Amino acid sequence: MGTLSLQNVCKTFAGGVVAVKDVTFSVPPGAFCVLLGPSGCGKSTTLRMVAGLEGVSSGTVSIDGTVLNTLHPKDRDIAMVFQNYALYPHLTVAENIAFPLNMRGVPKEQVRARVARAAEAMQLTELLARRPAQLSGGQRQRVAVARAIVREPKVFLFDEPLSNLDARMRMQTRNELRALHHRLRVTSLYVTHDQEEALSLADIIVVMAGGRVRQVGTPVEVFDSPADRFVAGFVGTPAMNFVEATASSVDGVTVLDAGAFQTFAPDITARTGHRYTLGVRPSHIQLMQNGATGGASLSTVVGSVEYLGDVMDVSLIAGTHTLTARTPARPGLIPGQTVRATIDPRHIQVFEPGPDGTSIGRAATHPAPQTSVLSAP
Repeated sequence: MGTLSLQNVCKTFAGGVVAVKDVTFSVPPGAFCVLLGPSGCGKSTTLRMVAGLEGVSSGTVSIDGTVLNTLHPKDRDIAMVFQNYALYPHLTVAENIAFPLNMRGVPKEQVRARVARAAEAMQLTELLARRPAQLSGGQRQRVAVARAIVREPKVFLFDEPLSNLDARMRMQTRNELRALHHRLRVTSLYVTHDQEEALSLADIIVVMAGGRVRQVGTPVEVFDSPADRFVAGFVGTPAMNFVEATASSVDGVTVLDAGAFQTFAPDITARTGHRYTLGVRPSHIQLMQNGATGGASLSTVVGSVEYLGDVMDVSLIAGTHTLTARTPARPGLIPGQTVRATIDPRHIQVFEPGPDGTSIGRAATHPAPQTSVLSAP
């Protein structure tokens, strides 16, 4: 296990194209860190700089305090799993797994023992005599992981290793990777654009956009307390709902008025007349039962219903706003129907205005019956 650290790392390509800007984060020994972000955000370039496949324009990459910037990839004590498997088609599974050990001149008895352990860890023992063409996509990816394991490195690097697999195989391989990491506890850096992968695998998530780090935190921190509107909108399925609101004050308590509704925000200190963005996740919008009424609710019209088995995504029209709610599936809900919805202010995130607006907290952080309401103004 090793401590991986990036300090003020930048990468500028020919022509002045800046791909990575001042990236700083650390991965403690044995932690599984995921670089998460949209295509072109710089996450793969960052991984390649750690691997030594791209040079560092400025800043430092280090493992256990040893700066790697000028070291050849083979001297960095890392192992990398690629998106396209990168297996040798003329070699058997056993020979592919053993390849990095043979290149280093490891004694044959040690090679056999380490290959056997890696194959057992990835459930490949029965496939050692096969060649890549005789394997499924998921099996090939497990061979690529076994080839990395056999190195026994300080750090594992994964470059979107599951993106070529179908949905069922991605889930199965993801579970295998999680179980493997729990057994080996090797420091790992994993790149993906899939926020579900990130949330399920990571101890630490580094969210990137535009070549910069937007937030570093645990999956719970990134999901429940996003640092800004970009993180809030990127992490979570369906995406967070956003509406614009204007702040006012009633008896010293902040009120955020979104036009179609307003909510008290007792734990937000806001400037009167200032515009803010309210964010609420679809799973935090609750539909009231048929016939239920109450002042702490919002009248909406169903725009569409997407049935997903035990849950459904419902588009709700409230004035000029359209909100998505994810609720338990229930029969009889149809477009055009009027329904009432509730949102607990403890689940309403408040951001500065703009697409990159920073978070200023939740509308409420504790139960307060006299103020925890969402209603038509």
